[in-house]
Amino acid sequence: MTSQKCLSHRVSGPHERRTFLAPQTPFSYIHCVQENRLVNSFQPQKILIVRTDRIGDVVLSLPMIRILKSAFPSSTLTFLLRSYTRELAEGQEHLDGILLYDARGEEKPFLGMLTELRRERFDAVVVTYPTVRLAFLMFLAAIPLRIGTGYRWYSVLFNKRIFEHRKTAEKHESEYNLSLLRGLGIPTPVTSSPRLVISQEARTEALNALRALKFDSRASLVILHPGSGGSARDWKPERFGALAERLTDGGKNVIVTGGPGEESLVQQVVRSAKGKARCLSSPLPLKTLAALIETADVFVSNSTGPLHIAAAVGTPVVAFYPPIPQCSSKRWGPLTDEKVIFEPKAADCPVCRGGECRGNDCMDLISVEAVEKAVDKLLAKHHRRQSVFENA
Repeated sequence: MTSQKCLSHRVSGPHERRTFLAPQTPFSYIHCVQENRLVNSFQPQKILIVRTDRIGDVVLSLPMIRILKSAFPSSTLTFLLRSYTRELAEGQEHLDGILLYDARGEEKPFLGMLTELRRERFDAVVVTYPTVRLAFLMFLAAIPLRIGTGYRWYSVLFNKRIFEHRKTAEKHESEYNLSLLRGLGIPTPVTSSPRLVISQEARTEALNALRALKFDSRASLVILHPGSGGSARDWKPERFGALAERLTDGGKNVIVTGGPGEESLVQQVVRSAKGKARCLSSPLPLKTLAALIETADVFVSNSTGPLHIAAAVGTPVVAFYPPIPQCSSKRWGPLTDEKVIFEPKAADCPVCRGGECRGNDCMDLISVEAVEKAVDKLLAKHHRRQSVFENA
């Protein structure tokens, strides 16, 4: 065992003195040796949740706020995320603050971000989306309790590690997030569904966007979202277009939505629908999109962030997933009971035949007719949009 020297320094907060071991070997990293005593002996007053990736990831992390507040009622909770997902966290009950990881779409300089973190003097941090940069930031910010996954080489920078491989997809992403709370002594709770807080201003903006499309307010509204930002295998835009045509011929209103950079994809679907579907002139702000989705009777989508928004605002969903464990509905499915999931079997793929996925052919096994029936099935149970217009 290599010789080590002990470094002590004073910090404020409930755990005043911390002792660190600094290995003398050149590529070792300092970590706290009071791992178990730290968790068992103090009540954190300032907790940071880190989720700096995409829309769906942030939505599926939101239940952590409620559970942490229940466990530590006197604590203040802060979310570190990117600016384009900020609206998802705003207004969440029990959330006391938001820190942004970027400025104008670019990651903040390392030293600038580190200064912000040190200024806040957090007692504990839960890193749901670990990267080398984030691990070093939390370590150098001298946060007493740093919780993260245990299998990466930089996991030594966390002093409470949860050993789970998410890539095995043995459970849902939200469950993996909640498992990290064991690092704070919180038993893994039953999966908790996220809920978004939609402002009246966002609802008004969404309603105005709907009225501009001059829809029949007595007809059902179905939203199709054909993009996924490259996060999964997709149902083809031509299939979305054919679905849109069949739904509009059946007397339903259809809107095709997309995020920034997906404008051409949206137009491709509208053309495939022979112009019968409608689209908005430009992508909506995230909370306005959430409000628009809230007004819909059914939301049809590939595996992507807005699908989780739909589940979080209570809109029934039809969703498409590939037969790949890391992208499966078991790992990334919408957290709602009002859903129909299409997930082809790998063995049925005419190209891969149950082997390693080599393309998008499996998604062609999902027929337009089957999806239309799924939409009709959900519409038979739910018809909400008319009241949205009447109460506006």
